[in-house]
Amino acid sequence: MRMTAQASALSDARKQLLHRRIRWIVAATISYNVIEAIVAITAGTVASSAALVAFGLDSTIEVLSAAAVAWQFTRRDPERSEKGTLRVIAVAFFALSAFVIGSSLVALIGRVEVEHSTLGIIITALSLVIMPLLSLAERRAGTELGSATAVADSKQTLICAYLSAAVLAGLLLNSLFDWWWADAIAGLVIAGFAIREGIEAWRGDACATSVGMLLEEDHDHVYEPHEHHHKHEA
Repeated sequence: MRMTAQASALSDARKQLLHRRIRWIVAATISYNVIEAIVAITAGTVASSAALVAFGLDSTIEVLSAAAVAWQFTRRDPERSEKGTLRVIAVAFFALSAFVIGSSLVALIGRVEVEHSTLGIIITALSLVIMPLLSLAERRAGTELGSATAVADSKQTLICAYLSAAVLAGLLLNSLFDWWWADAIAGLVIAGFAIREGIEAWRGDACATSVGMLLEEDHDHVYEPHEHHHKHEA
């Protein structure tokens, strides 16, 4: 696999640098998401916005995912913990999608009117700028390092950016045109993305397969890609 070969060719100094870079990116992601969660949940509660509250809860799940990656990269051999960390990230995706679907359906069935939220618009717009930058930085470092978990976590951060755009659109449509249902529809769309990414993370498909799993099987054999599966050749 191309990414595996690239990772194995890295010097120890370069790997350590990438490990530190990922830890810093994850720390920044956790710090921002804690603030984002507090602001979004508070603003969403005041405005009766299911999507905005879900957005805040997504931030708490993003903290869980980032913390799992941070824990992994504090270990002496981070690659060995990839499979378990990927499962944690997958569960976080599924938990997010379940809550968003539930809260969105409740809002649609109950015809919950969403009030204007200036604070909600500001925090979602800010996240729409910050999250893609953090995601890109982590994905680049993870791809070079050959870390499936770092790439999977970067995808979760990108999901947060998608969710920011959807919630922002819902808040603006509600404020401008009184489209109360746009808030809930936005949540349902993002839930679909979260389910898909959760399935990929559970299967270890974030970068086609987990580097750690390959290393555990054999350090010296070559694996050839065949769609999402890799066959061992003697």
